[in-house]
Amino acid sequence: MALKLNPFVSQSQKLPAFALPPMASFRSPKVCMAYTLNSSTKEVESVKKPFMPPREVHVQVTHSMPPQKIEIFKSMEGWAEENILVHLKPVEKCWQPQDFLPDPASDGFEEQVRELRERAKELPDDYFVVLVGDMITEEALPTYQTMLNTLDGVRDETGASLSPWAVWTRAWTAEENRHGDLLNKYLYLSGRVDMRQIEKTIQYLIGSGMDPRTENSPYLGFIYTSFQERATFISHGNTARHARSMET
Repeated sequence: MALKLNPFVSQSQKLPAFALPPMASFRSPKVCMAYTLNSSTKEVESVKKPFMPPREVHVQVTHSMPPQKIEIFKSMEGWAEENILVHLKPVEKCWQPQDFLPDPASDGFEEQVRELRERAKELPDDYFVVLVGDMITEEALPTYQTMLNTLDGVRDETGASLSPWAVWTRAWTAEENRHGDLLNKYLYLSGRVDMRQIEKTIQYLIGSGMDPRTENSPYLGFIYTSFQERATFISHGNTARHARSMET
C-alpha cells in the first residue's frame, strides 16, 4: 500500500499534500462512516449481545496445497533472503508520519494545526469520504498480517521466526503501519470528520476479518496481494492527484 506525500517543513509553509479548493456551496460539517442507532433501547440491547461477525455464506476450502508444493517454498528460503529481504529499507532511512505533520514539541505547533485545519476546511466532503476510506483500509493492517500468516509454508510459526518469509511479513507490516498512522492523525487534526464513528468502523472491520479464499496457499495468497497492492497504489495516487488539482 504505497503512500507518497511531501514533508511538513515549517509553520510558514503550507501543507503541500492537501490544498484549498473553492468553498463547497453545500457541505455537511463532518464526514461519518458508521451509523449509530437513535433508539437508546436498541443501543442497550446491542451492548448486551456478544460481538458476532457476519457468518460465512460460502464453503471454505482450507489447506488445499499438497505437501510437495509446500516444500517448494521451503526450498526457496535462501533465494527469498537474497532477493526479497534486500528490498526492505532500514528503519532509520524510512519516512515517519511525524515528518508530514505539525510538530507537537515545537512552539509553533498550534499555529501549524490552525493552518492545517484552514486548508482542510475547504476540501469538499466527497474528497474526505475517499480519504477516510483509504485510512480505514490502511488501519485494517492486523487483518492483512493475519491473512499472510494463514499461508502454509511461509507463515510466521512463532511470532518471531527467522524464516525470510516471516521476516518479510513482519517488516512489511511495520512499514505499512505508518500509512494508517499518518492518515489517522491528519484526519484527527483536520477537524472535518467524526473520528469516533470512524474508529467504530475500523473496529467492526478488523473484528469481522477477511477470507480472500486463498485456501492457505501462498501461490494464491501472493497472487492476490500482488494485484491488491497495485490497486491500492493506484487508488492512493489518484486521491493525491485530486488533492493537488484543488490547489488554488
